[in-house]
Amino acid sequence: MTPELPFQAVIFDMDGLVLDSETGYFDAWQQAAAEMGYSMDRAFCATLSGSHGPEISQRLLARFGTDFGLERFYRLSGRYWREQVQRAGIPVKQGFFEVLQWLADLRIPYCLATNSRRADAEQCLTWAGLDGVFELVITREDVVRSKPAADIFLKAAEVLNIRPRLCLVLEDSPIGVRAAVAAGCACLFIPSQLPADTEASRLANGVMPDLWAVADFISAGFDHPL
Repeated sequence: MTPELPFQAVIFDMDGLVLDSETGYFDAWQQAAAEMGYSMDRAFCATLSGSHGPEISQRLLARFGTDFGLERFYRLSGRYWREQVQRAGIPVKQGFFEVLQWLADLRIPYCLATNSRRADAEQCLTWAGLDGVFELVITREDVVRSKPAADIFLKAAEVLNIRPRLCLVLEDSPIGVRAAVAAGCACLFIPSQLPADTEASRLANGVMPDLWAVADFISAGFDHPL
């Protein structure tokens, strides 16, 4: 008889965890800012990781001043980003398919929970060649509050019909880690930006360098203290 596993479901974040999309976002943000006469370094871009529209707008205005043209910035950065992904697609993070294979072998259900809008999430998955990989996709449009509130992960657990404490969340951003912890889920932090955020590293149940390490963890039946 197979021993009972400590987790009964896995919840994936999307940007920076499944998809290497953040590099493209950062490039587009920097191009747009430069065209507007502003300098935006990668470190500042990293602080926006995992956030969505209103939070990003607040941080941009705090950084560059209230006369910073948000509408123009979003228009330019959106155009640069679309041109890039339409030309080259969106890379999938190494180790992702190995994680999926082990979940299938162990018959562990999984879903995607993202701060993106549904249309944007579906488009990104298409550009990455991941159509149909996730049968269950939870977006910020499915909840009242987006990450770092717990709502998205609580909704994911509800849809999976698994108690939150039996769900393992895979996250790359500090905002996502905070949301997972608030939901009462276990969380592995796989930082997409280095050095890893110290608060997220402390809050998470474990920190892993990449999805290869997560695949090894799952293949061992989650045999690692969390």
